[in-house]
Amino acid sequence: MFIQNMQRVLRQNIREYGMFIALFAIMVYFAITTKGVFISSRNLSNLLNQTGYIAVLAIGMTLVIVIRHIDLSVGFLAGFLGAVAAIALVKWGLPVFVVLPLVLVLGAIAGLITAFPVAKLGIPSFVASLAGWLIYRGLLQLVTEGTGTIVIPNDIFNAIGNGFIPDLPIAILPETHKLTLLVGVLAIVLFILSELSRRRNQEAYNFEVLPMDIFVLKLVFISVMVAGITWVLANYNGLSWTLVIMLVVVGIYHFLTTRTVLGRHIYAVGGNPEAAELSGISVKRIIYLVFASMGMLSALSGILFASRLKSATTTAGTLFELDAIAAAYVGGVSAAGGVGRVTGSIIGALVMTSLTSGMNLMGVGIAYQYIVRGAVLAVAVIFDVYTRRTSR
Repeated sequence: MFIQNMQRVLRQNIREYGMFIALFAIMVYFAITTKGVFISSRNLSNLLNQTGYIAVLAIGMTLVIVIRHIDLSVGFLAGFLGAVAAIALVKWGLPVFVVLPLVLVLGAIAGLITAFPVAKLGIPSFVASLAGWLIYRGLLQLVTEGTGTIVIPNDIFNAIGNGFIPDLPIAILPETHKLTLLVGVLAIVLFILSELSRRRNQEAYNFEVLPMDIFVLKLVFISVMVAGITWVLANYNGLSWTLVIMLVVVGIYHFLTTRTVLGRHIYAVGGNPEAAELSGISVKRIIYLVFASMGMLSALSGILFASRLKSATTTAGTLFELDAIAAAYVGGVSAAGGVGRVTGSIIGALVMTSLTSGMNLMGVGIAYQYIVRGAVLAVAVIFDVYTRRTSR
């Protein structure tokens, strides 16, 4: 009975669970081939920090693809706004608490500018954002041509990409980060309570729910996975500020897309723009909002990257847009629009970063790394097309 339930659930939810299975398989493979180095505390902590600036881009890109558009300008926009943050801190002497919101606002404005020809003039987003790609690359070279690299000596700003949350001043478990453990326990408790509440609501409205044995297995599997990651991080330096920021962004966007009217409108526009317009949804307003959100997350990505490097360089943001698009597709967003979750894009980003980290540890050449990552992206898109055809 359990096996039958498992097969049925996997068959019905293969799009949602496939990426988790892929990530698990990748981590097990690299853990074996690197003799445990891949899952060491130091490597996992670095891997999550490296995922940060791509993951926030992938969240915004997921929504852009959901409404059937693309934004190629985000990579160099992130690099340019990271350089703006560096200039504001170093040359203008602005405090970091002014620079951060200023750069985020500039990012949202840049997103609105990209959205204008798309929403108002009907220009394909590929062309409009390609123009932005060229413009922001030129602007990045202009602002950094004097020195080439702008070093950022601000400790608060650099802590965003390199720092860790402080520990609790308690004398127990001296070699373990207690606050990280506490956050992990709270996350598991909130996850279980949320899933139980969601199941009760679905049962109250006679919606189909998972069989009880599969539901319990899901709770145990995710709780054990979170507990394992928490324990590994707690035995290194704890949660990094980058990871905290990434989790907050995921939480906000997950809530917006699953629990609000705006989220339903975004998926309605992605599913069928003409029907959404006829039902009273302003498609143009949704395009403006989604691209503005993408611009703001590009600014955040630029801040995280500049903070991690402690500097702004002429090559910052190179290929970020392709990594974000790949992470979104690997994370389950549909090439046809209307389908995709922000939580999936995080898993997609982790898959792509894990591939890079694992192959680096194995000493695989950069040429083969591009081939493998490209093959994974191709498989993800083929899988999307196949599952959509078979579900009709």
